[in-house]
Amino acid sequence: MEQINFTLIEALHTNKQVYLTYYKNGQRITETGFIQFVDSLGNLFVFIDEVFELKNKMRLNELIDARFV
Repeated sequence: MEQINFTLIEALHTNKQVYLTYYKNGQRITETGFIQFVDSLGNLFVFIDEVFELKNKMRLNELIDARFV
């Protein structure tokens, strides 16, 4: 989890694109996007997906993996 937090923070500050893998409604989903906000203490982050450019708010504990594109 610590490595995921570092990746998210670096992506936020450098505006690098990331692959995010997470669980939603029991399914494993991978999306590509940009991190807009990270709140480690509040267990929350916001990303904008590449396809629809929608703002998505998620809990950090739902993330399985975060990697740079």
